[in-house]
Amino acid sequence: MLKAELVGLTAIEREDLRQLMDWRNDPRLRRYFREYREINIPMQEAWFEQKALSDPMTIMFAIRRLDDNELLGSCGLVRINWISRHAEISLYIGWDGAYVDNEGYAEESSNLLLDYGFSELNLNKIWIEVYAFDKKKKILFSKLGFNVDGVLRQNYFYKGKFWDSCIMSMLSSEWRKKKYKNENSSHD
Repeated sequence: MLKAELVGLTAIEREDLRQLMDWRNDPRLRRYFREYREINIPMQEAWFEQKALSDPMTIMFAIRRLDDNELLGSCGLVRINWISRHAEISLYIGWDGAYVDNEGYAEESSNLLLDYGFSELNLNKIWIEVYAFDKKKKILFSKLGFNVDGVLRQNYFYKGKFWDSCIMSMLSSEWRKKKYKNENSSHD
């Protein structure tokens, strides 16, 4: 388990699949996902078997609250390119329909993923695609230290309209600098 103060990242268990599916089907959350349709249990199980368990370019975690082990959401590194050493971050808090919460769960989960990706997997870059209407995620990843790499114009279709996608990333050197600064400021 990867642990922070509030959350831990664990392997996704088969028992988590129904809850994850329900969150993925929640219209308040689904607009932020690439999945454009309702998913059912066979589809969720196929994703679990083919991606979470078998795909070397996908590492997914369940996000659990440490004080009661409640499932809060899911996160991971996807589209991992082991040659160029980069990956896309995937994250959502389904608990309480939050998507990106105000309690710090999404922020802690993201920091755990970044540390895991840069320190354990030796990735050079972790990136994310953020849709133009997704203000919470843009604020979160800006706060984490991600930079805007560029904009993909009219890249996502939602509610009868094309939306731009912002590509944001963090490099390993930026993460190390931020981590070093945080460790040294906590010793003062």
